[in-house]
Amino acid sequence: MSFDFELLRDAIVFGLLLGCFYAAVSLGLSVAFGLLDVPHLAYPAFLVLGSYGTYMLYTLGFDPLVAGVILTPVFFVLGILMYRIYYETFEKRGADSGVRGLAFFFGVMFIIEVAIIQMFGVDQRTVSASYIGRSLEIGEMRIPNRLIVAFIVALVIAATLYLYLSRTFTGRAIRAVAQDEGALRLMGANPVAIKQWAFGIATATLALAGALLIIVAPIEPTLDRAYIGRTFCVVVMAGLGSMGGTLIAGIILGVAEEVVKIYGASWAPAISFGLLLVILAVRPQGLFGR
Repeated sequence: MSFDFELLRDAIVFGLLLGCFYAAVSLGLSVAFGLLDVPHLAYPAFLVLGSYGTYMLYTLGFDPLVAGVILTPVFFVLGILMYRIYYETFEKRGADSGVRGLAFFFGVMFIIEVAIIQMFGVDQRTVSASYIGRSLEIGEMRIPNRLIVAFIVALVIAATLYLYLSRTFTGRAIRAVAQDEGALRLMGANPVAIKQWAFGIATATLALAGALLIIVAPIEPTLDRAYIGRTFCVVVMAGLGSMGGTLIAGIILGVAEEVVKIYGASWAPAISFGLLLVILAVRPQGLFGR
C-alpha cells in the first residue's frame, strides 16, 4: 500500500513538471489559434525545427538554452513572413481560411519535416549540458534537472506573455483583434500589422520551446506528430487565448499522463484526447474560456 502511494506521489510530481513543459510548447499556439483564429497545423513542425536549430548551434559550442534565446528573433521574423504569406493567400482575398488554411499549414508541416530529414536524416539527436543527466534528490525521490529547467523556463514564458498581453497597448490590441477589428481601427491600430506581430511572437516562443524539447528528450524529424494532439488539446482545454489557463491545462495533461502510466504506458498517448472530449462535453468553451 505504501509502495502504491509513493508511486502516485512520484507520478504527480513528474506530471507537474512535465505539464509545465507541455504548457511551454503550447503557449504560442494559444496566441496563433486561440487569439488570431489561424489554423496553425504546422505549429508542432516549427517546434521540432526549433529543436534542430538548437542542435545545430549546440554543435558549434552553444549551451542549448542560450541557443534557444539566439534563435528567438530568427523565429520571430520567420513567423512574420509565414503570416504574411497566409494573409496574402487567404485572408486578403476573402477566401475561406478554414479548410484551405488547414491544407496550407499541413503542406508547410510536411515540407519542414521532409527538409529536416534531408538535412539530418532519421536518427535521433540529443544535446548535453551541466544540467542534463543530473537529478535533484529529495528523500528517496530523484527529479531530473532537465525537467526542473523546463518547469522554470515554462513559468518565465507564461508570465512574460501574460504581462505583455495584459499590460501593453500592443498586447491588448492582440487580444482585441480577433473580437472586433473595426473598433481596433478606430483606435488607430492596423489589424493586419497586429496579427502579423502576434504571429511572430507565437512563432518566437517555439525557439525556446524547441530548446526545451531537445533538453527533455532526444528528438527526431517526425516528433511533431506526437505533439499535434497534445498542443491543440492543451489550448482548447484551457479556453482559447488564455495564457494562465494554458499553463494549468498543461499541468492537468501532464499529471493525467503520468498517473495513467502507472496502470499501463500504452494508454498515455490517448489521454489527451480523452481529457479533451470530457472537458468539452462539460464546458465547451474550455476551462477558462468565456
